[in-house]
Amino acid sequence: MYRPALLLMLLIVPVAPLHAAGGVTHVRSAHDVSTTLDRLEAAAVGKGMTVFARIDHAAGAAKAGQALPPTQLLLFGNPSIGTRLMQCDRGSAIDLPLKALAWEDAEGKVWLSYNTPDYLAHRHQLQTCAGVLDKMRSALASFAKAAASP
Repeated sequence: MYRPALLLMLLIVPVAPLHAAGGVTHVRSAHDVSTTLDRLEAAAVGKGMTVFARIDHAAGAAKAGQALPPTQLLLFGNPSIGTRLMQCDRGSAIDLPLKALAWEDAEGKVWLSYNTPDYLAHRHQLQTCAGVLDKMRSALASFAKAAASP
């Protein structure tokens, strides 16, 4: 379910085709998987975020003798923001730092996926952290636009 502020933000900050299901936002990328995450990383670092890890699941699958289309995960965040969420509910730490997944579907389309802040709020009862979640929502939309847009 979209919050009115999120709908307004989506109208103001256009991104590639976007949909959310099960608490995950999926944004169609105009780039390949690696470039999408490179652009996301640059946008996040440019706004003072910390990149904690980048995991290439396709490379891991290849090492196991299996095939997987390009699939990469970026773990990133801002310890100042994350700490505020953990102060609201320590259990939210299981979903921090933030994660963004760039992946190629069976048709060769590339997607950027991440947990919605509304999902995190619901999962961890973060109603008292609405201001922090609003900042997170805005930042994620901005990073997704920077990563996925042509």
